[in-house]
Amino acid sequence: MESIYGYTEDMLKDYLTEHGEKPFRAKQIIEWVYRHQIKSFDEMTNVKKSFIEQLKSDFSFDELECVDHQISFDGTQKFLFRLADGNLIETVLMSQEYGYSVCVTTEVGCNMNCQFCASGMKKKLRNLEASEIVLQILMAGRLANVRVSHVVVMGIGEPFDNYDNVIKFFKIINHPLGLEIGARHITVSTCGLVPKIYEYADFDLQVNLAISLHAPNNEIRDKIMPINKAYRIEELIEAIKYYIEKTNRRVTIEYILLKGINDSKENANELANLLHGLNVYVNLIPYNEVKEKPYKRSEKDDMVAFFDVLKKRRINVQLRKEQGGDIDAACGQLRSKHMNKENKA
Repeated sequence: MESIYGYTEDMLKDYLTEHGEKPFRAKQIIEWVYRHQIKSFDEMTNVKKSFIEQLKSDFSFDELECVDHQISFDGTQKFLFRLADGNLIETVLMSQEYGYSVCVTTEVGCNMNCQFCASGMKKKLRNLEASEIVLQILMAGRLANVRVSHVVVMGIGEPFDNYDNVIKFFKIINHPLGLEIGARHITVSTCGLVPKIYEYADFDLQVNLAISLHAPNNEIRDKIMPINKAYRIEELIEAIKYYIEKTNRRVTIEYILLKGINDSKENANELANLLHGLNVYVNLIPYNEVKEKPYKRSEKDDMVAFFDVLKKRRINVQLRKEQGGDIDAACGQLRSKHMNKENKA
């Protein structure tokens, strides 16, 4: 039995046609599932009984089990969910000036092995299905009793390493009769899978793109991000240029500041040279330290100095406001902690 949360409108239309039903019922089903958030097809009042029985035999209304729920003093909430197969994933709900944003996970574990990241401490076991990504939004919204208006795909895993399910996920949450989360309110981040950036440039929804760069040159990036050995910075910049030219959309550059590694004024000038003339926006991120990793957060003065160099070089930049600093803030920390507890039990 398949999850109803993993079906796009086109997939539902195909299913309906196969069962001799009118394709227009796809919109009815989507509206009931997401607008009314029904838990059973029996709640649908404008669909004939015989077809409801067919739906019940083919689809499930599965949910995620909430294993842990942390709430920060600033309102940030982190959920640890258990999937049907027992694997654990993290989801974060953030309160913003513009509404509520959810950061979703796309894989169980991660193979990118970024040296500073807690997510990569556990190797990838599998991709998440589209339904399991959709359910993170539904469950976080229900548990916090809020409407989610924005989504960032920056949780555990490399989204473009699970490309097809992530694209399906976008189509499901963007549907006007469903969750109706606007494409421009969704951002997906990649550490630099260059071929997928070219493919993504041809995607028909205007979902925002962010690049986890974190270094201004190949030497530093080789040390902290193994993906750079497969796709050099020069190749990544060319892919970004192609995306901007094809979509006429700005790209966000994510840059975590690591003490003594990538946070000097010289590094800032290198970054400014690298991004000169590109329609990009740099998001400088204070590092959430991970006890198993040797990296430290940059000093406040160094972060400000780095920011000032970029500003003077006319790079569009912000120093990101921290959220959830008093809970297991780094992506993957809560999952790792629970897995370690379970292994000791």
